[in-house]
Amino acid sequence: MGGVTSSMAAKLAFFPPNPPSYKLVNDEYTGLLLLTPFPHRENVEILKLPTRRGTEVVAVFIRYPMATSTLLYSHGNAADLGQMYELFIELSIHLRVNLMGYDYSGYGQSSGKPTEQNTYADIEAVYKCLEESYGIKQEDIILYGQSVGSGPTLDLAARLPLLRAVILHSPILSGLRVMYPVKRSYWFDIYKNIDKIPLVDCPVLIIHGTSDDVVDCSHGKQLWELCKEKYEPLWIKGGNHCDLELYPEYIKHLKKFISTVEKSPSQRYSSRKSTDQIEKPRRSVEFFEVSRKSTDRREKPRQSTDRPEKLKNQYGNTDKLEKVRMSVDHKERSRRSVDCHEKSRKSVDHQLERARKSVDRLDRIHTG
Repeated sequence: MGGVTSSMAAKLAFFPPNPPSYKLVNDEYTGLLLLTPFPHRENVEILKLPTRRGTEVVAVFIRYPMATSTLLYSHGNAADLGQMYELFIELSIHLRVNLMGYDYSGYGQSSGKPTEQNTYADIEAVYKCLEESYGIKQEDIILYGQSVGSGPTLDLAARLPLLRAVILHSPILSGLRVMYPVKRSYWFDIYKNIDKIPLVDCPVLIIHGTSDDVVDCSHGKQLWELCKEKYEPLWIKGGNHCDLELYPEYIKHLKKFISTVEKSPSQRYSSRKSTDQIEKPRRSVEFFEVSRKSTDRREKPRQSTDRPEKLKNQYGNTDKLEKVRMSVDHKERSRRSVDCHEKSRKSVDHQLERARKSVDRLDRIHTG
């Protein structure tokens, strides 16, 4: 069964760029590993990390001076580090975080083949490196998963109770649900995020485009409904699957979220009281606190959460939202200059667009 599942994952979920968009070289003077064709940066380290499944993955670690959070980024299914590199640099600068990105097994210059189980081992190896090599604590790490990357992200997050936060960018409910509106989890399905997200204890931000023609926005909305600790989601009007970084509200909302989760839990609770008032009462999720085996065998149909009118009513009160933003964003005011430089923003958008040309092509599933 495991072989069949892995085979399905490889055919439907993984499209590594061929040839890879970058090469690895050792600098003959310093001995450092370099990512070509990109110039060397003093704050960037290129790594090769062994995994528990015998592969070796390439990772890039970007330091930001005095950062208090570290983003562990799992990219989409049709990109590699070379295509993500400039975006990673920009995110580190504008969010003021350290950032660790990596290539899955079989992607870029990582060895092995891409499989669901390999991606779980890949992210574990990268997380272990952050803890052991850089001394970064679990409570200072934010996991970021884009599209298929939401799979390894949620698998790890469900097992780390002290994480600072999770960000899901155009996430999937599961691999099978991208193609068919199934009502239960089957053994041959992959990346069963719908069963794992209730096990995540930290704040979760979900970002999804309303015009996503690859992974419908209903995936993000249903995952948000199942979160234990919801944060105000970002539904980008008109956003598709591969262009959300080009919308100004994308970086603005990320900054606000990171500013919020970097506060102590008591401060965070105080600043989010008004936000909780506009959310509908949350269902108890205590019954999900069972072993992970049971999460793969859910039988009950799940209600659709794609109710635009309800969400409109929920977030349509401008006065309430303004109060919420004033309480959550008091820290953001000190960083306002970054948001207000339009010339800088145009430069960032230009670089982001170059970095994201071929990020995530799940639509090939339907034609492949």
